[in-house]
Amino acid sequence: MSEPTSMDVLVSLSKRRGFVFQSSEIYGGTGSCWDYGPLGVELKNNIKRVWWRDFVQTRADMVGIDASILMHPTVWKASGHLDHFTDPMVDCRECKHRFRADHVDALPWVHYCPATKGNKFTIPAGEPCGHCGQRRTLCPQCGKGELTAPRQFNLMFKTFMGPVEEDAAVTYLRPETAQAMFVNFDNVLQSMRLKLPFGIAQAGRSFRNEITPGNFIFRTREFEQMEIEYFVNPNDRVDGRPADEYWHDRWIEDCMAWFRRYGLSADNLRLREHERDELAHYAKRTVDIEYRFPIGWSELMGIANRTDFDLKQHAKWSGKSLTYFDDERKEHVVPFVVEPAAGVDRALLAFMADAYREEEVRGEKRVVLKFHPELAPIKVAVLPLLKKRDDIVRTAHTIRADLAKHWRVVYDDTAAIGRLYRRQDEVGTPYCVTVDVQTVGDSERGEAGDFRVTIRDRDSMEQARVPIAELGAVFRELLDGAPWSQAARRYPAPAAKASGP
Repeated sequence: MSEPTSMDVLVSLSKRRGFVFQSSEIYGGTGSCWDYGPLGVELKNNIKRVWWRDFVQTRADMVGIDASILMHPTVWKASGHLDHFTDPMVDCRECKHRFRADHVDALPWVHYCPATKGNKFTIPAGEPCGHCGQRRTLCPQCGKGELTAPRQFNLMFKTFMGPVEEDAAVTYLRPETAQAMFVNFDNVLQSMRLKLPFGIAQAGRSFRNEITPGNFIFRTREFEQMEIEYFVNPNDRVDGRPADEYWHDRWIEDCMAWFRRYGLSADNLRLREHERDELAHYAKRTVDIEYRFPIGWSELMGIANRTDFDLKQHAKWSGKSLTYFDDERKEHVVPFVVEPAAGVDRALLAFMADAYREEEVRGEKRVVLKFHPELAPIKVAVLPLLKKRDDIVRTAHTIRADLAKHWRVVYDDTAAIGRLYRRQDEVGTPYCVTVDVQTVGDSERGEAGDFRVTIRDRDSMEQARVPIAELGAVFRELLDGAPWSQAARRYPAPAAKASGP
């Protein structure tokens, strides 16, 4: 198992190539807030699009909604967020830095070692000082102050509806997208005439006032979720098992397979069962899909069996019935719920980390992001071999415009062809199209063009000469999942490669 890519490498690449920028950077930045750049927004949208297609659009048992971020404040009382959505917090009495209490021991710590006349050292998390043998007892940030006793801190952002900041107008930015699907259960059930089991999906922004956010886009205060609430009849049995338990295992398998399908290595994925004492107040069982991030193994998504807790709570607090009529048994039942919940930002970080490669080609380092073609921000780059030849440039622009009707395609003529290839490798573009003299011909020499261009495959760096008229069909085949070898064998390799691999 190879070592994961370092976070510093991903942060540097993300800024340099337009994936992710620090929010409000010209003002010094805003802590744990990030802006997605031109390539980052394409990658993020592709992840959401593929998730929605695979888990909503193509399934007969799924529908979607897009609910308001601001909801009635009683929603959060009913759901338990006002009482239970907290983390333990401690403060340093000296530097006033705040920490999540259960994360302190996982942080590197500053130590002024008495065995070396008070020299300052930064000790790795969980390890003693190599000189004096002491373990951390003080603030890990400053190494001087004592920490306060833990106290509970509610993670919801509070705000006010209307012009007057009074208690009656208090509301909250949603900390999850799930509750909107529960409070809209009956609306969706009646309007779409659904039968159990069925699911409601939503992708959207959530907000959590994290005590110690960090690790780039892994833990932020504003983030996007892709969540499903899958409702099942608790009286049904599937393959001899209670329906909620069967569907819980089924969703775990389907979600794990989805991440592998789009490029995450099986070696970097694992399942972690929640112990009884760490289950959320609503959960019968929860399983996390964990990924080996640059910071170590951490949650990529969770799949929880929420039983009937949420629907019963909202029925109790609203006074409205949130049941399903079981025609077979002639009775009303409160469905159980299985919830697959993934973060878009964490998924993006995982896909980037897994795709990153450093290779040596002809004695030089090649950095490449081997994204699955469906996730790649740019599908095709069109490159003119000679930017001073108007006919070559004109042909390249025409090709880009035609292909851009179907995919995200860019034109670039700002460097030599070898460097242009490397730029596209570094942002994960699966294919490059090079327009050269052979394509358009040379009138001064009386040579006619062959109206073919060179397609270069990112992963193999192999090339093929393809007629311009067939480009759309070839890329449709490749971007629909056909291997390069299947398409390339129908076309000749160029007589001489444009300039290196």
